[in-house]
Amino acid sequence: MEQVNEGASADALADVPFSAVAVIGLGLIGASLAATLAAKMPGVTVFGVDTDPTTCATAVERGWVSAASGPDDEAFRAFIQGPCQLVVIATPVAAVDDYLERLRAWDYRGVVTDTISTKGHILAAAAEILPAPERYVPGHPMAGSEQNGIAGARADLFEGANWILCPDETTLPEDFQHLHELVTGIDARVVSLHREEHDQAVAIVSHVPHMVASSLMQLANAHADDSRSIMRLAAGGFKDSTRIAAGSPKLWCGIAFDNADALRAGLDEMAGIIGSFSAALAEGDRETFTRLLAEAAEARRALPAAWVPSTEKLLEVRIPMVNRTGVVAEVCTIASSVGCNIQSIDIDHISEGNAVLSLILTDEGDVGQLSLQLINAGFSVSFSPLMPKEYAHVDE
Repeated sequence: MEQVNEGASADALADVPFSAVAVIGLGLIGASLAATLAAKMPGVTVFGVDTDPTTCATAVERGWVSAASGPDDEAFRAFIQGPCQLVVIATPVAAVDDYLERLRAWDYRGVVTDTISTKGHILAAAAEILPAPERYVPGHPMAGSEQNGIAGARADLFEGANWILCPDETTLPEDFQHLHELVTGIDARVVSLHREEHDQAVAIVSHVPHMVASSLMQLANAHADDSRSIMRLAAGGFKDSTRIAAGSPKLWCGIAFDNADALRAGLDEMAGIIGSFSAALAEGDRETFTRLLAEAAEARRALPAAWVPSTEKLLEVRIPMVNRTGVVAEVCTIASSVGCNIQSIDIDHISEGNAVLSLILTDEGDVGQLSLQLINAGFSVSFSPLMPKEYAHVDE
């Protein structure tokens, strides 16, 4: 085992949602998470786990983890059964069951999340294997790089990135609150999705685009002559569009087959869209061709250039949680569906069995629709503007 002994001050620990975190899998995502926790939450003790001893040593040498070991090392078990409050599984899907079995054998009942881009298998496995399945909250950071492994890891990988969390009616409000604090504390933004919607959603915005980028490279490569002249023309937009095609073939093959049904549906739909362009050309239909381009251009312009919340337009939403389960999951999903981003989440415990969910919203999304959908869902809701000086977590 590779180890560095570092003590965390009481003040540092008071400011973090989890004081001790195990990151299982020190590849691009896991190592980047460890790096950003070391940089932005130095009070957190991070224990890294990886099957490659060199990777473990690298993580320790860079100061990203307090200690690291292989899965069979006694130190891993001791950390899980000792101080660990959060386990983050950042491995390929194929390795999930083995680590869940270890958590069951060690009777780990803390919070578990993951960074896996498909949820079908891990949802079923977690429900069956974990001793406290209600404390598993699926997660997925929408960030990556064409570089693989710890060599491509960096502390700023998640800055401004969407980080999906999938609570449900069994999720403990405090668990979601603490995960939300962790994610926003590393400058990512939380997007809540229903668990059953996750794989279809990421197929459209992540998996299909990767296959399209790979297809573009296949097309260009098929037309490249011996002098590779066409490749010299492939600059600017083409390079930007195909950058992700340089990712690990083995990793992306695994992702594709783990999400095969949703990916196939997305690829079939994509083929139909491309076919519409081709048909318009064949028929000399400039009107349809222009309309297709215009619809795409309008949708692209609607994407936010960056997430920069306006401190002048913060809004607090307060929702009583009396005699209703699954409030956090339901409310966060509704907020996400209308484009509202939750900057912070808090739970005010007024009395035993009586609490109020308090959300701070940024200036995004349709607040009117949020109010309407919450009321239609049976919630009692109050909105109030929040001045920047009242909310110390937003930098002016």
